[in-house]
Amino acid sequence: MIHDHGVLPAEPEKATLEGRNKVLGFWLFLGGETVLFGSLFATYLALKESFVGGPSPEELFDLKIVALATILLLTSSLTSVFGVMAMHKHNTKLMQLWFGITVILGAGFLGLEVYEFYHYYHEGHTLTSNAFGSAFYTLVGFHGGHVAFGVTWIALLQAQLAKKGLTVVTAPKFYVAALYWHFVDLVWVFIFTVVYLMGKVGA
Repeated sequence: MIHDHGVLPAEPEKATLEGRNKVLGFWLFLGGETVLFGSLFATYLALKESFVGGPSPEELFDLKIVALATILLLTSSLTSVFGVMAMHKHNTKLMQLWFGITVILGAGFLGLEVYEFYHYYHEGHTLTSNAFGSAFYTLVGFHGGHVAFGVTWIALLQAQLAKKGLTVVTAPKFYVAALYWHFVDLVWVFIFTVVYLMGKVGA
């Protein structure tokens, strides 16, 4: 049933066939992304010991900075959940608040990652320094690009929400953006574990 834009159902992202198709299509897209990141993880694991000419992961990584970045990103996943919950209650003010906090936390994560990369560069750990450097920056940088895209996407959706309000057209966009954000956060959990924690203990 197609609802009038002024009378929204409890889950407006699923109110129309187009909205449901967007959600389904996005799940398929995330499946492809999973395969892509899986290949990057496999490449990193194969090359992480090839750091001749540069610092080793154990020498390089500062877990305090990475842990702070992880807290910011995982918290942003929670705030995006609150944003979707506000959407289901048709509360656009709370949506703007929670998704706005999500954007701020995501931007904070990116700031820490830029600082981290800058520090590594001055330690001699660059994209071209060795195979470890190439694999590290490809994996972590590719994830960072996804975070930057997500921050921009959600911010643009907020502008659209302010202009057009919450409708059965705008709701699916927020829903799939939140799905994307959860995916990005989940990938980071694996990066934090496989790259940083295992690298620091020399696993």
